Amino acid sequence: MRTRGTIMHGLRRRLAALSALAMGAALAVAIPAPASAAARVDNPYVGATAYVNPDWSAKAAAEPGGSAIADEPGFVWMDRIAAIEGSSEAKSLREHLDTALDQGANLFQVVIYDLPGRDCAALASNGELGPTELDRYKNEYIDPISEILADPAYASLRIVTIIEPDSLPNLVTNAGGSEGSTEACATMKANGNYEKGVGYALHTLGAIPNVYNYVDAAHHGWLGWDSNFVPAAQEFKKAATTEGATVADVTGFIVNTANYSALKEPNFAVTDTVNGTQVRQSKWVDWNYYVDELSFAQALRTELVSQGFASDIGMLIDTARNGWGGSDRPAGPGPTTSVDAYVDGGRIDRRIHAGNWCNQSGAGIGERPTTAPEPGIDAYVWAKPPGESDGNSAPIDNDEGKGFDRMCDPTYTGNGRNGNNLTGALPDSPLAGHWFSAQFQELVQNAYPPLDGGSLNR
Repeated sequence: MRTRGTIMHGLRRRLAALSALAMGAALAVAIPAPASAAARVDNPYVGATAYVNPDWSAKAAAEPGGSAIADEPGFVWMDRIAAIEGSSEAKSLREHLDTALDQGANLFQVVIYDLPGRDCAALASNGELGPTELDRYKNEYIDPISEILADPAYASLRIVTIIEPDSLPNLVTNAGGSEGSTEACATMKANGNYEKGVGYALHTLGAIPNVYNYVDAAHHGWLGWDSNFVPAAQEFKKAATTEGATVADVTGFIVNTANYSALKEPNFAVTDTVNGTQVRQSKWVDWNYYVDELSFAQALRTELVSQGFASDIGMLIDTARNGWGGSDRPAGPGPTTSVDAYVDGGRIDRRIHAGNWCNQSGAGIGERPTTAPEPGIDAYVWAKPPGESDGNSAPIDNDEGKGFDRMCDPTYTGNGRNGNNLTGALPDSPLAGHWFSAQFQELVQNAYPPLDGGSLNR
């Protein structure tokens, strides 16, 4: 296992080697100095110029209306071992980092996403590593990423990581005892490899001075109930103190990663009543204590601090696809004829069910990446690049370990995790992570705030 000491020792050795080489060759050639180290800050987004991924930007700009958002910064996904070295169609991690320096950026955002038995409750985003391949995860995935990120050439960059979307929340809700549980999630809870993998990633990457780790924390429609909320915070603490990690390795958490939950629901509150019936009792809210991502993120932050995380942790919210604009966006509250009419008529989130997650019909681009928009929120970010599919709507043979999940099939009538409703997924979708032109165009059309208003202040 690489420890904080060995990484720092390695950095010192590389810097010393550069210094010796420069002295020995001073009469022959000037040796460029390593990049000056970025000072550690509380919120890495303050005063930052974030990297724009040119691979995504070119695809966005080629779509009708896409030029309006083609210059927005987003995360680069390392979703398999091969992604580290790149391909003819995608830059390697080093190439992305080098391009960030060429752009003059001082903030680079990357998703760490290749746990053993990854996404045990969603076949569309299954990964390449089997449930027991923790050593491969450490040695072939996290260690090579860490070596690259620790290169002194990138010391001037603030590097923000999202650590393993959907993994720990699955242990809380889908590992036994509920209608939506799966055998795969029960296996990962029993063997502890999600927790060990997350802990190892936090410890190893957190040892790099300019890396800022944010742990994925699902969304309000997943963890907002009493039965899930505190247990989730406790699970996050457990993983963050495993495999050498400590809470000091965690800068914060992110909610709504690659999801569609509304940032704010302005037309009703969880405390409202209609004819004596609480909004919490509506079919849509279903006794949840939260109706949107902002209120959930702020409340979860408070709970995480009470569980032992630092008092200055920050939250990120993925707003790439939760705008829900267009002609179907409600202009005000629904009728007060019943609590369901009131909520359904006024809710911004137009999904059939809050458990629907795959290529949602009617969704739109949300708030543009914005720094420190609300108390406790470090930034609104685009974790999921708009236009990249959540999963394939029909079986597709592939070498990426991605299966066919019926939640991506628009004809599927659901399961326990979405109340046995239709999925609301768009038809004819490609593999997860592949470009989905039809979805991108719909996201642009339904953007809120509208795209013709320009980008928000950063």
